[in-house]
Amino acid sequence: MNVLSFLIPITLIMGVVGLMAFFWSLRSGQYDDLSGDAERILFDGDDKPLPTTPRTDHKEQRS
Repeated sequence: MNVLSFLIPITLIMGVVGLMAFFWSLRSGQYDDLSGDAERILFDGDDKPLPTTPRTDHKEQRS
């Protein structure tokens, strides 16, 4: 039973710390755009689409 006198305050302190971390994350905007992060992983804007027509030489286009 003496163990409970240590475990209950430690559990309460860990719960309060977790709750404070949760409210901090809410205020800092961690949950503002939930679907945007998931979509940015799938649709990366750096990729260029493949050309559909064969490329021509630049000298031929100028003349």
